[in-house]
Amino acid sequence: MEENGFVLVTGGAGFIGSHTCLDLLEKGYGIIVIDSFLNSYPKSLERVKQILRSKNLTFKDKIFIYQGSLKNKDFILRVFNESEKNGCRIDSVIHFAGLKSVKDSIKNPLNYYEENVLSTINLLYVMNLFACKIIVFSSSATIFKPFENKLINEECQIESINPYASTKIFIERILNDLHISDKKNWKIMNLRYFNPIGAHSSGALGESPKGLSHNLFPLIMECAIKKNFTLKIFGKNWPTKDGTCIRDYIHVMDLAEGHIKALEFLRKNEPTIINLNLGTGIGTSVVDLIKVFENTNKENLSFLFTDRRKGDLPFLVADNKYAKDLLNWTPLRSLEQMCKDGWNWKLKNPNGY
Repeated sequence: MEENGFVLVTGGAGFIGSHTCLDLLEKGYGIIVIDSFLNSYPKSLERVKQILRSKNLTFKDKIFIYQGSLKNKDFILRVFNESEKNGCRIDSVIHFAGLKSVKDSIKNPLNYYEENVLSTINLLYVMNLFACKIIVFSSSATIFKPFENKLINEECQIESINPYASTKIFIERILNDLHISDKKNWKIMNLRYFNPIGAHSSGALGESPKGLSHNLFPLIMECAIKKNFTLKIFGKNWPTKDGTCIRDYIHVMDLAEGHIKALEFLRKNEPTIINLNLGTGIGTSVVDLIKVFENTNKENLSFLFTDRRKGDLPFLVADNKYAKDLLNWTPLRSLEQMCKDGWNWKLKNPNGY
């Protein structure tokens, strides 16, 4: 793979980033990781190396890690310059880095515009300077206008109902403008993914938020491990079958594989910009997920219903046909597997990294 150059993975120590880094290295890619470690841990990348060692896979001269912020353009320039001087020319980027809490974005919108939008502009500026014009962008399904009980395809209307979603929409627009400005060179894929959960099957790699997560699955696991923890379900009067929100949960390893398929598609094909949904196409309510987790792992969870949460949507499930057809990608792991792998990670790492 080296003849292709190295892949820059921003936010590579995060939940999805670390699993994708592992998959890239297993497939023989060389990677450069940038992470500020603001919401992640260096230990996740040590665990990536640990898993590779356990499989007798070599990663010498295949992974280089830089700590720093994409808000600092000079830092990004240094990473690109050093990589080139060291014979590790960056020819493509998978861009995960950014803040991702809907709740926090409503409280602190300026942080989100700075960390997500400004940082991406800096990254794209440096990529352009170095003629590195392949990017897979980590977008989000939160950008879609809610539909009542209809699968969401790539053509569905976009509408922001929180600052986090706004930042993803703005970045997609910037990428679109960039492609229009240089259609002969830019290769761009916006991956709008749904709800990644689970963990690597080894239990060595998983989701480890700093502070208490606002996402359902980490809270379910927190509830299971701390017997005095009560899970809050936000609303029981949504227009759904059981009154709780319905989401499309996808195993983090299926999602990681989707990123690599996207990267490989861009590398093999002519310059283009493509929006793509990555999900399973299966809707699961909050109550359903709790029941599957309890049944799979033989645990009882304590929960209570509370008021709806600002910025939530009732139904968010992918129509993933385009991704399946275009990338020859299919999510293979079941909801039970997601619950089993996530719980295996939590039992082995009750306090995260």
